[in-house]
Amino acid sequence: MGTLDDLPAEARRRLRPAPMPAWVEPMLATLHDEPFDDPDWIFERKLDGERVLAFKDGSRVRLLTRNRKDVTTTYPEIAAALSEQGLADLVVDGEVVAFEGHRTSFARLQQRMQLQAPTEALRARVAVFYYVFDVMYLLGHDVTGLPLRLRKRVLRDAVRFAQPLRFSTHRNRTGRAYLQEACARGWEGLIAKDAHAAYGGGRSRRWLKLKCVHEQEFVIGGFTDPEGSRSGFGALLVGYHDGGELVYAGKVGTGYDHATLRSLRERMDRLLTDRAPFTEGRDIPRRKVHWIRPELVAQIGFTEWTGDGKLRHPRFLGLRRDKDPSEVVRERPG
Repeated sequence: MGTLDDLPAEARRRLRPAPMPAWVEPMLATLHDEPFDDPDWIFERKLDGERVLAFKDGSRVRLLTRNRKDVTTTYPEIAAALSEQGLADLVVDGEVVAFEGHRTSFARLQQRMQLQAPTEALRARVAVFYYVFDVMYLLGHDVTGLPLRLRKRVLRDAVRFAQPLRFSTHRNRTGRAYLQEACARGWEGLIAKDAHAAYGGGRSRRWLKLKCVHEQEFVIGGFTDPEGSRSGFGALLVGYHDGGELVYAGKVGTGYDHATLRSLRERMDRLLTDRAPFTEGRDIPRRKVHWIRPELVAQIGFTEWTGDGKLRHPRFLGLRRDKDPSEVVRERPG
């Protein structure tokens, strides 16, 4: 088994021979509002990109988003780099990112996310990188039962990390100082992970989000007419799910360039409906508003929540295709 043979005997007993999985439910982090230090936890940079699970079975590679959309042809350079690995089979978890200077930029990644087959010129202009932070399957074995520290070791030893593949490094213990450093560098935040935890699908308190900025997904439920010289639309009306209802969270009127205003208006026109998707309320705009079926998810940055549950100073960052609208809820510290 190569890399797996080097594990301690107790760890090898946690390995489970298994066929190559068609899918692995990704492990998700819970928002946490207090940074902390703990020798039993590790701290990784929170990247502003697209979550992607990679499946290598022989020479065949599949790249799937967290809601199982195939993006293999969207990121051909990543698929090629994984295909060239000497391993017969492998399943890893990571984040595809693009950079604006030294910061990951979801807005810049949008130029690649919307295409099924990017041209070589676009691939050169908007380079993407795959930061791999976990491994779930290797050499005929399910390794999700191993503690995180050992999975990280297995991952680092098993994969040849050369561009565009990058190993997601971490720090031990010092979450408070690292978060201060992350925020000073303009990063989105950190992901704190229990170093002893197995990999388990779904939301977990074994992984925690420590954010420098307020940012999350919202469902688009409508838009207002453009005014003055503006084209496309004026503002998006966004919300989140709570108890089976779509709760209105406010209007988002900034963060768009001309191309986005046009292309997003075209997509929304195909979803027009006469019925407001939001829960009834006096604070929902009614004049010069067009409702759409709640099928699009937007990434929104904002300064804070107001006392009446609205977004203060929201700005559009991009559309998300890796999250179903039904999964969008208000993030609250766990």
